Amino acid sequence: MSIRDRVTSPARAVTRWGLGHALPSTAMAGRARRGDLQARGMQASRESQVLPLDLFDEIRAAGPFYRGHFAWTTARHAVVRETLTSPDVQVGIGLPADTALARLFRWGVSAAPKGPLEPPSLLATEPPDHTRMRKLVTRVFTVRAVQRLQTRTEEVAAGLLDDIAAASAAAGGRPVDLIDGYAALLPVTVICEILGVPAHERDVVRHFGAAVAPSLDIGLSLPEFLRVERGLREFDRWLQDHVEAVRRAPGDDLLSELVAARDDDGSALSDDELIATAGLVLAAGFETTVNLIGSGVALLAEHPEQRKALLAGDASWGRAVDEVLRYDPPVLLTGRTVARDTEIAGTPLRRGAVVTTVLAAANRDPEVFADPHRFDVTRENAGEHLSFSGGRHYCLGAALARMEGEVALRALHERYPDLAVAQGAERRRTRILRGYERLPVALV
Repeated sequence: MSIRDRVTSPARAVTRWGLGHALPSTAMAGRARRGDLQARGMQASRESQVLPLDLFDEIRAAGPFYRGHFAWTTARHAVVRETLTSPDVQVGIGLPADTALARLFRWGVSAAPKGPLEPPSLLATEPPDHTRMRKLVTRVFTVRAVQRLQTRTEEVAAGLLDDIAAASAAAGGRPVDLIDGYAALLPVTVICEILGVPAHERDVVRHFGAAVAPSLDIGLSLPEFLRVERGLREFDRWLQDHVEAVRRAPGDDLLSELVAARDDDGSALSDDELIATAGLVLAAGFETTVNLIGSGVALLAEHPEQRKALLAGDASWGRAVDEVLRYDPPVLLTGRTVARDTEIAGTPLRRGAVVTTVLAAANRDPEVFADPHRFDVTRENAGEHLSFSGGRHYCLGAALARMEGEVALRALHERYPDLAVAQGAERRRTRILRGYERLPVALV
């Protein structure tokens, strides 16, 4: 690194933080005070992690879209679905290319570590690259492929339950943190096996996943932001080493398949694409599932009569997982940018317009879900939730997350049917990702 780079790197990092977090957060707070519904919703989700249901209703009542200061926002199920499936919108939120602010932002990000919202991540690419990359990854996440993983997932769950029972006994029967000892370890173990990560490195992957997850959020403090960027750089170096190790000694795993995979024209994924894809699958492959499992445990503890119905076989665990995803989704919202002048739900939208689709609000739309604020594991259409997004960016790991959630919740409650959530539960302090940071439970 040159002397100039050493001098400008901190300035670039502060610029990235200022434009990506401090400025939007300050502007959002100001607009919230003036009554902007989108800004008020973002403030509420940051402050309490409780879904702002009244605000969802207000946004929905405003029409197909609410025109806020920052974006067109929709809380209607049909409009969210139409937006996510439209060929005229693209992932991400961009800046006009010819503005001074955009030039400053490009200067700042030129030294930024690659994150899950940066190309060539599948979360940040569009066809034809997105189509090509997704095609090579999809086969391991098909329903049939996931079904083959279920037995192994059940074995992992049983072993982890043995471990937390021993930990509780060693602590004199005191509550154990279910997130740390179960909800996080189950999906990280499965996804690491899928990607050929050695057992002794799984704690490393879990650490990286937790460190970089806030990169999906906005409004981070400068220390938080710098920790996230440090985690992203460390994760990138680890991924490069892991990909090279797989090249030297391929195994029977997804990453080995991706290294060897060729498209119809014989082309392979580039190194950057391999690293971005592996990183996304590793991090996104368990972070949202952790939230699903933790929220499911908390909700069933709050509704013991529904937990009893599940254990008696009077309700489906699979449907219960979908109801958890509907009622308390792991991801609050997702943003899109209009790629060309278009019309969605009868509303003209100009090229460059930002659209916010509030997934959690769509899941509470009374036009789709009867009595939407009621948690009901027997809800017949619970699977119509939009928690996995939609269209070409529908969650690649949806089938895997559903299976892991079902296995984790069923195994836990069959062993501990009267499990109780103890004092000290803490929700994550993030706007976009939703779930529990800590969830102490008494194994009764």
